[in-house]
Amino acid sequence: MRYWFSAILNGFGGYIGALAVPLCAVLLLKATPAQMGMLGAAAAMPFALFALPAGVVLDRNRKLPILLASKAIQASALFSIPAAYWLGVLSVEWMYAVAFATGACNVVGGGAEQIFLTNLIGRERLMDAQSKFAATDSASRLLAPGLAGLLIQWLTAPYAVLLNAFGFVLSILLLRDLKANDPQPAPSDKHPLRDIRDGLHFIWRQPLLRTLAWSVGAWHMLFYGYAALAVLFATRDLGMSAGMLGVAQMIGGLGVLASAMMLKPLTQRYGASGTILIGVGLTTVAFTLTPMIPARLFGYPAASAAACAALSFFLDCGVMLFFMPYTAVRQKVTPDAYLGRMVSTMRFLTIAVAPIGALAAGYIGEHFSVRAGMGCVAVGGIVLTACMAMAPALRDAGQPAAAVP
Repeated sequence: MRYWFSAILNGFGGYIGALAVPLCAVLLLKATPAQMGMLGAAAAMPFALFALPAGVVLDRNRKLPILLASKAIQASALFSIPAAYWLGVLSVEWMYAVAFATGACNVVGGGAEQIFLTNLIGRERLMDAQSKFAATDSASRLLAPGLAGLLIQWLTAPYAVLLNAFGFVLSILLLRDLKANDPQPAPSDKHPLRDIRDGLHFIWRQPLLRTLAWSVGAWHMLFYGYAALAVLFATRDLGMSAGMLGVAQMIGGLGVLASAMMLKPLTQRYGASGTILIGVGLTTVAFTLTPMIPARLFGYPAASAAACAALSFFLDCGVMLFFMPYTAVRQKVTPDAYLGRMVSTMRFLTIAVAPIGALAAGYIGEHFSVRAGMGCVAVGGIVLTACMAMAPALRDAGQPAAAVP
């Protein structure tokens, strides 16, 4: 229950920060499309730099201390945004540094959190737990963006970030003395580079993990490209205010709730692989239709905002239907001794390429148009969905892990 409440706090604060941080750059600092691409790239770069060594650290140490330390650093980085704004020194470069710091914590702390949850509840209950987490997460997704929109219009975006920072502080207080299955791993005399090599080798030998690595990596490239331009598109092309953006993201929360209700029946009927494909397909629908929204749909700007909100429903529902079975399947087919390296290596392989998508979308948005950049993301999404549907390994999702020497 304490872990669950901590997750609610982080989710609620995270949804506020997800709206407030880019709006700091767009509304206060007048960031260009290229700068928004750099901001997205800064958040993803730590996965390329730290994900592989993080796997070794996670397999050789208890997970809870790592998790708490990462939350403390994230809170400090987020607190620095309103402090810099109050002192008059907030800049786009400052936002890059915060994005990089929080991204680095997501690499290490996020991996520790996934393994800690697996140890806490067991592998067989992981899919059911993910569904329950999604149900509570949907409540945060429904309420937090609307509150964020009001706070941003009332206090300005930098101060709205404070709620995200306080969420991490409260999470630390809840988890700091949590009694759970978090043993100290046996000491290893292997060189860390050998451990990294073994983690890569394990994933390469698993057809399912290998297929998931390239497909999820391609999807992250597209998603980071989309995310780099989405706030710019909504505020400058569609004329949406912070409050309207908050309402649109609240509609996305209904998508999270729908995914929580649909996950179990979809998995039972179509299996994990089928559910993953449905999720990818829904995100592609959002990628494709969003840049087609005119500034005045049917002659009304409000209709354009409503269309944007409706597509956020499909995007959020698709993301959850994609990642919940993906996370559960990869944990299920990996032995305990490889969990840390598998999680971190997969995060390296799937997110290290994300800066390419953010930078490319930002470049196209800067030199052509924001719609053109989002249109390129849409084409990539259609191609990726078709390639994943034809991948043989996805049809065997959930098969037992191969023997590990």
